[in-house]
Amino acid sequence: MRILTFLFLMTGCALAQDWPQFRGNPQLTGVTSAALPQNLKLLWTWEGDAEVFESSPAVVGNTVYATTGKGEFIAVDLTTGKTKWRRKAELFGESSPAVSGGMVYAGDLTGVVHALNIADGSVAWTYKTTGEIKSSPVVANGRVMIGSYDGNLYALDARTGKLAWKLATAQPVHCTPGISQGLTYISGCDGKFRAVRVDDGVQAYEVNAGAYVGASPAFMGTFAFFGTYVNNVLAINTVTKKIAWNYVTEKQFPFYASAAVVPGKVLVGGRDKVFRALDARTGKQLWSFTAKARVDSSAAVSGNRVFFGSNDGRLYGLDINTGKKIWEYEIGAPITASPAIASGRIIVGAHDGRLYCFGE
Repeated sequence: MRILTFLFLMTGCALAQDWPQFRGNPQLTGVTSAALPQNLKLLWTWEGDAEVFESSPAVVGNTVYATTGKGEFIAVDLTTGKTKWRRKAELFGESSPAVSGGMVYAGDLTGVVHALNIADGSVAWTYKTTGEIKSSPVVANGRVMIGSYDGNLYALDARTGKLAWKLATAQPVHCTPGISQGLTYISGCDGKFRAVRVDDGVQAYEVNAGAYVGASPAFMGTFAFFGTYVNNVLAINTVTKKIAWNYVTEKQFPFYASAAVVPGKVLVGGRDKVFRALDARTGKQLWSFTAKARVDSSAAVSGNRVFFGSNDGRLYGLDINTGKKIWEYEIGAPITASPAIASGRIIVGAHDGRLYCFGE
């Protein structure tokens, strides 16, 4: 236990029961080792003056961190749902908080990256880009990496906010950068999948995705997976630097949600209302489930269950092996944010301006 605690303090990494950033980890897999109870029930809701939650919460220790459509950072007690602190900033969109090293980070729609102290919500630093930010931050090697609609991927010093480097692309950087094998990756709005060195921002290589991409890449082994705006899901081999497979649907619609990946499966929802499981090796569809409205919510996996929201106002839980619905909860307002799973609970925000927490 002492060794584990020492490693945690030295690295600033979250514990296994935490969900410290968008998609749960720097590989953006959407998977946690934290177990959930079989019988989920609503434990609490948080309601402030938020109009909508588009971003996804982060959970570290016993605290839920979130950004609201009214422009607030909030910290909420995971057990009770009571507010610990709240800090007024600017209008937040989809940029989800990331927690690391005693600070919480997120970007807003005015282009500002915020860093707050998690103890009391006091401002540590801010950094201004020249475009709105919908990308979520990822922290690695002492740097905060985040995309902006000014077309740049930024790397900022995690303690001071000083610019380390920025990489220019041809279009907005909407996705959240992923980390794998010492590189950071973005699936860009310019149709390019880029691998970038974390230390100096030099591009290592790029692969032409052939379409506009809003989703963030998810990594498993030497493969990256993401959907595009032209009804397909790609697997890219990061060793050969080529497309390994391309899953294409018949209808024209975007895959806006980011995929979750588990051994052997890629799990992703689309704007055609369908949530799919694809074979990670071949791209062949294994099963599908149809919601009552589009699925922009990126899924979260715990054990053999996958959870996601839909614009039909429901939070769904499916068996990852069969696609069978095993749980649902009707919130009644669209859910485009992604759920977070931590310490036996699942937390998600909805368009009614509330955070919902489920457990037992």
